[in-house]
Amino acid sequence: MNKTFILTATALTLGLSTATASAETLPYHGNGHIIGSANELEWGPVGSMGGGAEIAIIEGDLSEEAPFTIRLRLEDGYEIKPHVHPAYERVTVLSGTLHFAHGETYDPEATRALSEGGFAIMSPGDPMFGYAEGETIIQLHGVGPWGIEYHNHEDDPRN
Repeated sequence: MNKTFILTATALTLGLSTATASAETLPYHGNGHIIGSANELEWGPVGSMGGGAEIAIIEGDLSEEAPFTIRLRLEDGYEIKPHVHPAYERVTVLSGTLHFAHGETYDPEATRALSEGGFAIMSPGDPMFGYAEGETIIQLHGVGPWGIEYHNHEDDPRN
């Protein structure tokens, strides 16, 4: 099987779209170097986050126990409902403003505004929530497998 087919099948299984660093390069998997620019990223829907959020996978396979780097693009006003992840989450705000907080109850007043260059690191299982002010792009990296579990079942767009 060719790499494109395998990558596409994996991404569809996760409910994510594929993304590449250039038209001829698949997401990086630890071999050699990869160099690219933001305008070379391919964005697609994030099944686990619903409308208003898009993903670009820069490196890794989110279903494997391996390093990954992704970017999320959130439309203005996009709400990130309370959720947890199975591994450390490391976030850097690249553009826009991410209002972010720790907790199991969505409370916009409890958030801290993180503008360009702002960052957050959360432990596995620590609940978090937030919202985007203006179109906001954040970069996440860590070690998979990656996933999201919403505190309230009704907040999960996969249901």
